[in-house]
Amino acid sequence: MEKTLKSIASNYGLYLGALLALLTVIAYAVNLNLFVNFWFGLSIYLLIIVIGIIAVAKVKQNFNGYATFKDAFTAYFITILIGLSISTAVSFVLFNFIDTEAAVVLKEKSIDKMVSVYENNNLPQDKLAEIVEKMESEDLYSLKNNLTALAINYLLPLSIIGLLVAAAMKKTNPNS
Repeated sequence: MEKTLKSIASNYGLYLGALLALLTVIAYAVNLNLFVNFWFGLSIYLLIIVIGIIAVAKVKQNFNGYATFKDAFTAYFITILIGLSISTAVSFVLFNFIDTEAAVVLKEKSIDKMVSVYENNNLPQDKLAEIVEKMESEDLYSLKNNLTALAINYLLPLSIIGLLVAAAMKKTNPNS
């Protein structure tokens, strides 16, 4: 039986979600500094992109080497949406119900990392103090902040990359 685009993308989204959840739990268990490590974050982004590309390739393979731009982007987007939603849910539960102290520690680490970046870029001290004060007053792992981060920090830039992937991988069937 031939698989549909949505079933292929959903399966790869579940694989991605499981992998991201596993990486979140491992980072939590091994060293909380990984959550604010640039290279760890970059490797997660690359992993998401690679699995999105694999999902598009599988859709294309399933349809005899053809996928329209819309099909390629849909496969990519469904994959990353499901995977990131699972990862966001795991982080939310982990830092709001299982270990709230880790959320406090991560908030401090995030503020320290941000301060060092802004100081290296010569941000005026009054602006820096304002940003730090705002961050200290927020719950970084609230549902609102988790959903905002999901949309702005992940889905938006990864969707732009998805458009590029879809453009590169599309191949229209000349017989249709």
